[in-house]
Amino acid sequence: MRDYFLRRLLLIPPTLLGVTIIVFAITRLVPGGPLERAIMETQQMSMTGGGGGQSAGQGMAISDEQLESLKEYYGFDKPLLQSYVDWLGKVVTGDLGSSYRYNEPVWDVIKDRFPVSLYYGIVTLILTYGVCIPLGILKAIRHRTFVDNISSVLIFVGYAIPGYALGSLLILFFAVRLEWFPMGGFVSFNFDELSATEKILDLINHSLLPLICYLVGSFALVTLLLKNHLMDNLAADYIRTAVAKGVSFRKSVTGHAMRNSLIPIATTFGQNITLLVGGSFLIETIFDIDGFGLLGLSAILDRDYPVVMGVVLLASLLLLIGNIISDVLVAMVDPRIRFS
Repeated sequence: MRDYFLRRLLLIPPTLLGVTIIVFAITRLVPGGPLERAIMETQQMSMTGGGGGQSAGQGMAISDEQLESLKEYYGFDKPLLQSYVDWLGKVVTGDLGSSYRYNEPVWDVIKDRFPVSLYYGIVTLILTYGVCIPLGILKAIRHRTFVDNISSVLIFVGYAIPGYALGSLLILFFAVRLEWFPMGGFVSFNFDELSATEKILDLINHSLLPLICYLVGSFALVTLLLKNHLMDNLAADYIRTAVAKGVSFRKSVTGHAMRNSLIPIATTFGQNITLLVGGSFLIETIFDIDGFGLLGLSAILDRDYPVVMGVVLLASLLLLIGNIISDVLVAMVDPRIRFS
């Protein structure tokens, strides 16, 4: 197992290399990039400031010197491979480049939004697994009872409603009509002036509605995944044998069936680590949360390629680390697992 995890760790750099090469090539080949936008803006400024006496077409073209300056500014003056090698060399030293939109280092732009997504991601993971695992056990033990049926209805209703659609309804009812919660934002404008207790209450007040939207989708997946596997294990021969030999039903569930049922949960846990920074750009847009997901979407729409590369690099790294964490958790839950 040690050799397996060492190999997995050694595969992270070449995997990141392949992902970044593909994304970097796409950013250079896709039309409508920052260079084309800068040329269009320069032409529009020339048309606006050219005066009424100019004929059509005059003052619209930019000179070769201006074009070369724009290519040098955006890094398009070098071949694709050389540009990627230059970018990779800066990344190795910790420099992700500068944002075209914010005129700031990419790492500073990402760092400002990281705590927001980290907060929502950690709270979402804790609430999801802290509630869904006990609920899945209860539904498996109380299968086809009132508790199971009513919880299944609520879970499927929540799963059927997209988080962003639910967010719009929550804002309309609780924020606009009842005015119980703010319409958006991570904290209030006067957050720094509040006391410690008031800061906690203000953060909870702003977080409750977005967290509901984050949780509705994952609740159904984790709960039903655990319930179905636990029911399969409870019907297995080794559980019947354990009960026949005098082992209590409670101990059979917690000591035998539960451990085997956690294997699929452990397998998918690592993939959810991307929630720590990924978030949901739709939910962040609706609630005006300046997080990591909204940053990635805005960078793609604005053709802010240095930020796009930084977001892709960080998200890919977290996903690869999450897969390794999943393997570790599977090996811890099931000692029969051996990687070769």
